[in-house]
Amino acid sequence: MGLKEKIKSNEKLKKLAHWSILIPKQARPRLWVRWFVNPFIHKKGKGAKVRRRTRIDVVPWNKFELGSGSTIEDFSAINNGVGDVFIGDRTRIGLSNTIIGPVKIGNDIRLAQNITVSGLNHDYQDVTRPIHEQGVSTSTIVIEDGTWLGANVVVVAGVTIGKNCVVAAGSIVTKDIPSYSVVVGNPARVIKQYNEETKTWEKV
Repeated sequence: MGLKEKIKSNEKLKKLAHWSILIPKQARPRLWVRWFVNPFIHKKGKGAKVRRRTRIDVVPWNKFELGSGSTIEDFSAINNGVGDVFIGDRTRIGLSNTIIGPVKIGNDIRLAQNITVSGLNHDYQDVTRPIHEQGVSTSTIVIEDGTWLGANVVVVAGVTIGKNCVVAAGSIVTKDIPSYSVVVGNPARVIKQYNEETKTWEKV
């Protein structure tokens, strides 16, 4: 049995490992993890930039990848505590975005300001206990190549947004969006879609 399996199978060792990596009662990794562990585990492509005021709360037991030529702007928060976060090439994560894994963001994508993309939901079955004590469930969000999300968009867990879509500012995306679509509203709905046969945009 390897070290990882031994830690997972022993509750006391698991708690000790968790305490040594994460600051108690916070979602932030300890400084030694950020400085001496994460840079050797997580991948950052050539020319990728993470602005100084960005909060990168990534832990070593899940993956975080930032593709070549991509940027994460100031005041954003990235968290892979409960699921991997993959960001492709030439993608820009705008100011004050929150991205919580599991999330797969493709290439040549633009996220404007104040966007929330969260593959996490808090469980709520027992009304006698606080919600924060009841654990979480996850479902991967996928945003495919070439898509643009406007300011203040929210994408909920489990949603796939297809290629080359435009999601209008303020939209709440609660279900899958087909490729080459323009969507708007709460909940977001397709109002226009590209017809590949006629090579024209059609209202839906």
